[in-house]
Amino acid sequence: MSTLDIRVPAVLLRIDRNPFHHGTLGAVRSLGRAGVDVHVVADSAASPVRASRFVRQLHPPPPPGASPGDIAAVLRRVAARVARPAVLIPMDDASAIAAGRLREDLAPAYLLPQQPGALPERVADKARLAEVCAAAGVPHPVTLVPDSARDAAAATGRLGLPVVAKWSRPWLVPSGSGLRSTVLLRSAREARELYLRSAEAGSPLLLQAFLPPGPDRDWFFHGYADRAGVLRAGGPGRKQLAWPRGAGLTAVGRWTPNPQVRALAERLTGELGYRGILDLDFRRCGRTGRYHLLDFNPRPGAQFRLFTDSAGLDVVRALHLDLTHRPLPDGAPLPGRRFVVENYAPLAALRPAPHGRELAWHAADDRAPGRAMWALWARHAAGRLAARPRGRAVPTARPEPAPGPVRPAGARDLSHGPAAGPADGLTDDEKASSC
Repeated sequence: MSTLDIRVPAVLLRIDRNPFHHGTLGAVRSLGRAGVDVHVVADSAASPVRASRFVRQLHPPPPPGASPGDIAAVLRRVAARVARPAVLIPMDDASAIAAGRLREDLAPAYLLPQQPGALPERVADKARLAEVCAAAGVPHPVTLVPDSARDAAAATGRLGLPVVAKWSRPWLVPSGSGLRSTVLLRSAREARELYLRSAEAGSPLLLQAFLPPGPDRDWFFHGYADRAGVLRAGGPGRKQLAWPRGAGLTAVGRWTPNPQVRALAERLTGELGYRGILDLDFRRCGRTGRYHLLDFNPRPGAQFRLFTDSAGLDVVRALHLDLTHRPLPDGAPLPGRRFVVENYAPLAALRPAPHGRELAWHAADDRAPGRAMWALWARHAAGRLAARPRGRAVPTARPEPAPGPVRPAGARDLSHGPAAGPADGLTDDEKASSC
């Protein structure tokens, strides 16, 4: 018999148009297997998620860039069809931010964690996250916010190349623009040109000190902060393979105990009064060993099913149990367990996994999404190959030298560490200490 209150359905909300979002499928399966009716509000017409036998009903999502009022209208229409209070689970940042703003307006049709409505937006915004880390004493890469193209070029000299470029509010980046939420820049010219697209991106450009990847350096933490603020379910994990390599989503991850990462997660949630599901990304500095917070996602991470304990508890089930006032079972962690996204790491899906493994798409009790994914992936890969230019060598751009000793007039330093240095940029000691 399920420990979840199956009288209370779940509504998954995703505004992002990614048909390969395996995290949505993970949430559908987790709750559906427990007997919960799962409604999906997402653009799933072409997604393998729609093939899952655990989906109760699909609903059209709000369009990209929808206003909070438009999102509320969609959710009210869904609530009318569901006809009973439901647990609302945002599956991307835009949905989490909207749900935070609309929590009081959506009650009592939807159950959501009680916390300040602006908090999800505060932690998802990359510029504000740097300030959050500074206030909480959590390491964060040195981050500059240029206020002109010239400042952006000069900031690369202060930070050192390569430099990480991020849009402060990546959920506002329009699809089809060719802009990516995060990119590694290797010249001052690239920084200058990217800054000129700020209006198109919809939010300020951030330039951040680059922490090189390496073995045992990329970590994540998934958890659920319950009504008392205690972190339940989830745990720390190590990213063993990313797609694209060296950056991007977790293609292969391993549940790995790490007291330092857990302590940082507990400090953050405690300082913020955060409630609900969270997904944190860390990178360990090779020189100092400190773990720097790179991202705070106020919703389930795509690989959250990695952290399924001996009682079958994960962060999505923890949310449903807590919001319906049911006790959370005390399961044992399962360190060593692996998560593999088959379309990004097919060989890893075939290797032995003595401590257990969760596949993103394939499941013995729900085979249709896996078959649908491979068919869709084949069309996707064929389209990418057909779009590649043929018969011409692609010229390699030579990195432009970093600008000279120019102090940016308006670039704000959001780092928690040493203040931006003298007029000739950060000193070598300051760069080392910031890592």
